[in-house]
Amino acid sequence: MSTSYFYKNEASGPVAVVEEFYSRKDAFLAALETLGEHFGGKVAPMRDITSNYAGGVKLSAGQEHDVHWRRPDDYGYRGLRVAAKPVKGSSKEERAAVRAEHQRLVDLWNEHCPASLSSHEYWQRLEVNTGNILLCGGVMFAHSGTAFFELGFQISEADHAENFAAGKPTSGWIDGAVEITSSEYQGGWSSKREERKVANA
Repeated sequence: MSTSYFYKNEASGPVAVVEEFYSRKDAFLAALETLGEHFGGKVAPMRDITSNYAGGVKLSAGQEHDVHWRRPDDYGYRGLRVAAKPVKGSSKEERAAVRAEHQRLVDLWNEHCPASLSSHEYWQRLEVNTGNILLCGGVMFAHSGTAFFELGFQISEADHAENFAAGKPTSGWIDGAVEITSSEYQGGWSSKREERKVANA
């Protein structure tokens, strides 16, 4: 974000929304660990502009995996193929066994792979324009009963009310938000990181 605006919010509603997002994110990451245990390798936690989702599995580059898995990416992660790729010259029985094993892997993946986690769902609940989030970016976290926000665009309660009443587009407004300095935001973020370090020690 080239230009950032910082806000905090101590109202129970917005704080609960942010805390719920991170609670679900922790559950999502735990589910990725469980998924990896079923396949013998760490699963890449992936993120795009709107969501978190499961990536490939960290497996060796050995050709023994090529039947069921795509070639590893630059980080060593492999994605499960849509269909198995039997070795050339395999017998009919061998191809049938490979297809059966592949279906087992697909079923196992579908059973244990967590659903993607949409951050936009939570921005919408906070009544922030997700189009602005897509174009300009946004970060949220909560610490000690306060939600903090860094946005690449400004929000204003007065502008939001005026534009909403006139039927015009609005950047949105987080009820109870107060604009703060960058240093106050960074102080909250530093405290949050220290809290997590202690929790994970």
